[in-house]
This record gives sequence, structure tokens and C-alpha cells, in this order.
Amino acid sequence: MAKRPVADEKGKPGASLFYVPLPQALLYWLKLGFISFGGPAGQIAMMHAELVERRRWISEQRFLHALNYCMLLPGPEATQLAVYIGWLMHRTLGGTIAGVLFILPSLLLLIGLSWAYMAYGSLPAVAGILYGMKPAVVAIVLAAAWRIGQRTLRNHLLAAIALAAFAAISFLHLPFPALVAGAALLGWIGGRLRPQLFALGHGAPGPASHAAGAAHAPALIDDDTPTPPHARFSWPGLLRAAAAGLALMAGAWLLLAWCFGVEQPLAQMGWFFSKAALMTFGGAYAVLPYVYQGGVEHFQWLSAAQMVDGLALGETTPGPLIMVVAFVGFVGAWSHEAIAGQPALAGVLGAVVAAWFTFVPSFIFILAGGPLVESTRGNIRMTAPLTAISAAVVGVIASLALFFGLHVFHPEGRWEWPAVCIAVAAAVALMRFKQGTIRVLIACAIAGVVLSYRV
Repeated sequence: MAKRPVADEKGKPGASLFYVPLPQALLYWLKLGFISFGGPAGQIAMMHAELVERRRWISEQRFLHALNYCMLLPGPEATQLAVYIGWLMHRTLGGTIAGVLFILPSLLLLIGLSWAYMAYGSLPAVAGILYGMKPAVVAIVLAAAWRIGQRTLRNHLLAAIALAAFAAISFLHLPFPALVAGAALLGWIGGRLRPQLFALGHGAPGPASHAAGAAHAPALIDDDTPTPPHARFSWPGLLRAAAAGLALMAGAWLLLAWCFGVEQPLAQMGWFFSKAALMTFGGAYAVLPYVYQGGVEHFQWLSAAQMVDGLALGETTPGPLIMVVAFVGFVGAWSHEAIAGQPALAGVLGAVVAAWFTFVPSFIFILAGGPLVESTRGNIRMTAPLTAISAAVVGVIASLALFFGLHVFHPEGRWEWPAVCIAVAAAVALMRFKQGTIRVLIACAIAGVVLSYRV
């Protein structure tokens, strides 16, 4: 790394800091996209180990500052963190490159897996693999609810919100947006009446355990490095970035509507996944019930069994788990013949549409609203609604485990006891012995193949 002067607010050279050439950063983000297994906690830990500890591109405190901001936003926090750091180092271009390269390998791999699933999913070996992976998915979702609940449900009020959300979506079948709105309203009221119950108390995954004041070598973006001019808040800058992002979203949807029709699957997917992108408080598992309600029950792009299969495939790929929307888009466009006579091409376009409308809002949040949201961090009246939403998310994720469990363990009115045993073993491995998701999925897939060939 080389020294490079940073301009101050008036454009004059200011303090020096370390500069990383853009191609070097590009190679790192591409590498991260291929190895970012382990969910958001694992992905954030990877970035911390590489960017904070080894490469010293950003200091501990600045890293946690960025992470806390991303955790307050809807959308995949690990992806947004990559966009944020890339944006701080190399402006809008750097943030865009960081985010795209972080998700691109996952998208391409999931498109390939989705094609193989639709073309060869009925083969005995593939069916056996999926038989073992489906109960593992139930255990993974249940473990996610447990893990997030331990971090989020810090008092009886938040636990009550989670329980109410579970009952509302499981038994009353209320839509997910209504739960988010209700939890936000409770948080807004609670933040004014009992703010201490809604104070953010969770730590960042992985890197939060490091000592804040530990001695370290100078970092590119250090604790005392002034905020770069492009990262300082201004209303014109916010409006320009937001307008550009919204124009990309609207332009893409209008193109789909013009080419394929407003009432056709691809245009419907664009609108639906735009809304889903705003519901991802608490990670991918939180929005999956909404994706299920829309993709399976309302639009009927895929079946409940296919939704479980898609989540299993999504767990095997690097990158953000919310990329499972690409599977939903692929299967929906393939099954509904979004392009007549070209099911594979329709599937690829469906996957790209789902990913585009899911992830572009995350880029907008960082590139447009970063300085504004960062200036309100620590204001309890701003964060209390998000704390209440996070509590409701725990109940929603638990309801997702219940829903998947009913379809996996009790299909067609009969109990699948081998699947129950696989799920219990997977849950113990995940929650008791802290085994990695990929290792558990591989073990369960092998078990499924063995059981599928039983006499």
C-alpha cells in the first residue's frame, strides 16, 4: 500500500492515509464472493480477519461502526458491509464493485444448481440427496431462530413480541408486512415510554469480541481518519444517489412490463421482490415466510416442497442466503413458461430478475443513505422500532421451521420418521456441537442417499 493525500472539505490535500489500488480491492472482493460460506456471521468474521487484522484496510472501530449501521438496515448485512467498505475506499464505483462481486458467484452457482434441479431433480440419486437435506434445512432454520433469539430477546417484553409474532403468522395467518408494521409501532411507542427495554445490546458477530483499544498498525481507514468528502452527508448527494437507484429499479421493471406484460411472471417478480427487499430485517430467514406467502401461496410460482429444496441448495452456496430468491425466480419462470419454448432461458432471466430487485435496494441504502443513517446511530427513538422488529423476526423464523417441518416430517398425512431422526441429529450437531452448516448438510445428504436405497 502507498501513501495518498486525502482532500478535505474544501478540496485541499489533507491528512495522508494508505491507499489500496482498485484492482487489488477488486481481486479481494471476487475471492470473498467464492469463499463466503457460513452465513452472515461467518462472512463478517472473514471480512474482519482479512480487512482489519491482516490487510489493515480499516480499523476495528471503523469496521464495527459500519457493521452496526448495516445491522439497522433491511437487507443482507454482510453484503451491505462489503458495499459500505468498498464505498468508503473507492467511492460509488468501489461500493458497487464490492457488492456485485460479493453476490455474483452465489448467483451463478445457484442458477446452475437450479437448472440441474429442474432438469434432473427426479433422478433417484438427486432425490436421495434432497431427502437428507430437507430435514437438515428444518434444523438449520430452527437453529437460526435459537441463535437470533439468544441475541435479541433480552427481556420479557421482547420475548412476548416474538411469541405474538409466532402465533400471528402460524395460526392467524397474518401477512408478514403487517407483523413488521405492528412490531415497528410497538417499538416506536416503547422507545418513548420505556426506552431502556429497547436499547441495542447485541454485539456484532465475530469481531465484536476483540478488544477495542488493542494496539495495532495504522489502517487505511483508521480510528482518527477524517470521514472522506464523498461519505459526508448532504441532501443533494442523498437525492442524487436515491434518484439514480430508483431510476434503475423503475427502468428495469418498465422494461419487463413492456417486453413480457404487466400480469406475467417476470414483471410480477420484479414488483414482489422489490417489496421483499424492504422486509429483510433480521437476515434472510426473516423474509423467507414472506417469500413463501408470495411465491408459493399467492403467485404459485413453485410448490412448498420446491421451496424447501431451494433453501437446501441455497445453503450449499457461498454468499448471502437471501440469494435463494434466485431459485424461486428460476423455478417460477421455468414452470410458468415466462419465455415460450425456452424454459432454461426463462429460468435464468427469472433468477436474474429476482436477484436484481432484491439486492439493488441494499446498494441504494448504502450509497444514498449511509451518511444520514450513520448520523442517527445511537438515538434510541430511531433504533427502538428496529429492535422490536428483530424480536418479531425470531417468532417468524420459528414459524418457518414449523411450516417446513410439517411438509418434511408429515407429508401426505404420514410421518417420515427417518427424516425426523435426521433433523434431530442435525439440530444437535448445529446447536450443541456448533458444527458448520455445510458439514451438516453433506452428512445429511449422505444419510439421505443411504436411506433412499434401503430395502
